[in-house]
Amino acid sequence: MLDKEKFRLSLRQVLTIPYVALVLALALTIVGLSYVAGSRAVDTVSSHLLLETVGRIGQSVDRHILGSGAVLEAAFPDGMPVSPTIDADIESLRSRFWIATSLHLDPNNYVYFGNRLGQGIGVYRHSRTEGELRIKLKPAEMRTFYRFTGIDGKLAFHSRESKLFDPRTRPWYEAGATRSAHTWTAVYIDFSTADLVATRARRVLGPRGEFEGVVATDVSLRALNEFVSRLPVSRHGLAFIVEPDGELIASSASANVKLMADGSKTRLSASESGNPVIATAYDEVRKRLAEPGSKSGAQTFDFRAPDGQVIHAAYDRLRDDAGLEWLTVVAMPRGDFMAGVTGNVVRMAVLSALAALVAIAIGLRILSWVARDLKHLSEAALQVGDGQLNWPVGIKRPDEIGQLARSFETMQQRLQTDALTSLANREAFMLRLRQKVGQSSGRPGDEGFAVLFIDLNRFKHINDHFGHEAGDRVLIEVAQRLRNAVRSGDLVARLSGDEFVILLDRVDGREDLERVRQEIEASLKEPLMALGKEVLDGIDFGGSVGEAIYPDDGTDAESLLKKADRRMYGQKFAERAQGSAHPLRRASDQRK
Repeated sequence: MLDKEKFRLSLRQVLTIPYVALVLALALTIVGLSYVAGSRAVDTVSSHLLLETVGRIGQSVDRHILGSGAVLEAAFPDGMPVSPTIDADIESLRSRFWIATSLHLDPNNYVYFGNRLGQGIGVYRHSRTEGELRIKLKPAEMRTFYRFTGIDGKLAFHSRESKLFDPRTRPWYEAGATRSAHTWTAVYIDFSTADLVATRARRVLGPRGEFEGVVATDVSLRALNEFVSRLPVSRHGLAFIVEPDGELIASSASANVKLMADGSKTRLSASESGNPVIATAYDEVRKRLAEPGSKSGAQTFDFRAPDGQVIHAAYDRLRDDAGLEWLTVVAMPRGDFMAGVTGNVVRMAVLSALAALVAIAIGLRILSWVARDLKHLSEAALQVGDGQLNWPVGIKRPDEIGQLARSFETMQQRLQTDALTSLANREAFMLRLRQKVGQSSGRPGDEGFAVLFIDLNRFKHINDHFGHEAGDRVLIEVAQRLRNAVRSGDLVARLSGDEFVILLDRVDGREDLERVRQEIEASLKEPLMALGKEVLDGIDFGGSVGEAIYPDDGTDAESLLKKADRRMYGQKFAERAQGSAHPLRRASDQRK
């Protein structure tokens, strides 16, 4: 026989050695490839990060300029004529401009109109409820500012400009007057705030289609510059927005305007920014845009800064139908990404070693658990092979081993069950009877138990006259009757054919046993429902029942069963001798 201990050790070795080797090999492989993988991942990660950052800048630009067209249409719907002067239309213009600035209060909070006579009117929104009317009715007078609350609020004088404002000299007026559609001005420094502003403008015609003036809305670029300045790039990375001619719009690494000696401000170009990476990146983008067949959409590229650093960069060209064209650029030194690769490799090595130790410890524990349960299954299989059909498996797991254990228990149950009647079979009955004998000492005063041996009368005739299917139904019905005739703690089994046995778990003596035996005989004599109503009265059915009580009739399982068997046959012979048994009679014979 196979040495169980040797098998257990062999199984443990077979399960453990490959697992430990695999874990160690995996840890070493991870450490060995981490640097290579990290280095290669830098390019991929940086490209994704650059494209994502460029996309975020593009979304911010879209948010700033997207609503400007709708604002102009609300202020002056396409086709609506305007009078040569604004004197009589001040209230209606104020209402329309208020509505227009309500569409996109941030950033389109200012809408204004200037005509060819030099008159100007505009509404500047300080908040949802507070507005400012800026008006100029004569070319030579200064603009006057009035504050009001709500769309029809009362005007209250606020201030008057100290510098002469003539709308006809402003870039937005000149751009709008020369084009029939919407147009963007170049970015310029605002007259009042000294901030960079982009203006969208459209010409407005008179009743006869003649040019009368220009309506415009400002998009302050201060918020856009603040967004770019706060944009998280990398430790030494930067982002900027620039016009095609190189004039900076916003930058995270430099100013976009500079103060002149006379106190005025002027715009800065990429080459004047003082940042060599910005200047070089802009030059590289311009070269790529000038190449034949340059691709549209966001693109990535690498270049070397003047100090020799490799720079990862991305750019995108932003355009709309009103002529706006800006370039967004993001640049990051490759060293910003690679700086942590070496440190990550060291940390990876330490963590891999710790993880390998933990994995090995957990794996050995799991393998020990698996090996233990497999040993239990093996031992249960050996015991079942030796006849111990109800040997406990004792494995409760939700995995495949648990399923195997449950399948094994189901097999044990089937080995102890009669397939036709679902009663216990001979092996299960003898096992239970031997256990009962082993648990009882046989001394006076112990609770007794008994065995009943039952043989059906004229069952062969039923098979011959009604067929084996009917015979099977009779056996099933008899099995149910026997179950109903005894207690839940008693065991009913089918030995073979038409022979049944019952183990009465406890009896109080022969009188009690005789009473049970008679009840079972009476139950068996009742009409057989399995054969149908037409033959119920034509079957003289029943069974002979022999009994044996422990320990009076035997002190082991075999002797008790033989004693009950002999008494059953004795009863059967006595019934035949007395003529109580007679051949099978059909219902038609009874009626005759």
